[in-house]
Amino acid sequence: MRDLASTLDHVRTADGRRLRVECSGDPRGRPVFLLHGMPGSRVGPRPRPMYLYQRGVLLISYDRPGYGGSDRRPGRRVVDVVEDVTAVADALGMDRFAVVGRSGGGPHALACAARLPHRVTRAAGLVTLAPRDAEGLDWYAGMGASNIDEFRTARSDPEGFEARLIPRTRSIRSDPARLLEELRAELTDDDLRIVSDSGVRSMLLRNYCEALRSSPYGWIDDAFALTEPWGFDPARIEVPVLLWHGARDAFSPASHTSWLAERIPGATSVIEPSAAHFGALRALPDVLRWSLGGTPGDTALPFPEEGSAGPAQTASGSRSR
Repeated sequence: MRDLASTLDHVRTADGRRLRVECSGDPRGRPVFLLHGMPGSRVGPRPRPMYLYQRGVLLISYDRPGYGGSDRRPGRRVVDVVEDVTAVADALGMDRFAVVGRSGGGPHALACAARLPHRVTRAAGLVTLAPRDAEGLDWYAGMGASNIDEFRTARSDPEGFEARLIPRTRSIRSDPARLLEELRAELTDDDLRIVSDSGVRSMLLRNYCEALRSSPYGWIDDAFALTEPWGFDPARIEVPVLLWHGARDAFSPASHTSWLAERIPGATSVIEPSAAHFGALRALPDVLRWSLGGTPGDTALPFPEEGSAGPAQTASGSRSR
């Protein structure tokens, strides 16, 4: 069934929903799920297909419910990702696989690690959030004003949040560069250098456009899910976990990764002092290599697409656990 990886473009879940899927790299390679951010889609930033192929990596991405070509699942929780990843893995005939999540995809990758220890070999979260009910964590400390407003409104006024986000997603869908412009005031110099690169910018704009192509509800439901109980306890995770974060991140503060690293048994935490949120794109190739059995800091897979910034730089920040 692995041969389906070169042609499979969607999967049906047990409850009949359609999930839009995209595979890249070697169809018979070692499988890694890459779970996208918020807003995001299956076409989000990744290493070049040829480099993945040369290293025997099969990278699997799919649109979370409500994004891109995937049907919405109203009221979904973070833990519900387990059913969808299972459906895609089963369709591809994969018994074992690694899972990597960036930004809003980070908690979803941890959910797979917690609930599928018999199938997930390793799990990684880049610039991930911690649970909203995390004991002892000031969840909003260090977070930029735009995200504080978004998450607080999602919790206190769900209907108002939805009404506000619908026209915003319509504007971004017609001009995806608008989202990067909205974020500009909260980007560090390092993030600005990354998103100003022509190749990276092209990937991000394509990603945002596809994410919001059919509906605003992927983004809306993500915000609700991330600010409600996740449905699993990170402290129960048994598989190897790597957590990477830029210390200057104002979208998902590095304190969230520190909180998770203290509670996930045996987790490895990498904090890059000079990096911020989009530094995760530079770190992604190294994290993918780790997910296949390497150690943080080894030579990375080249990234990103043709014409962009070139090979990734290895994270060199503090490490714990």
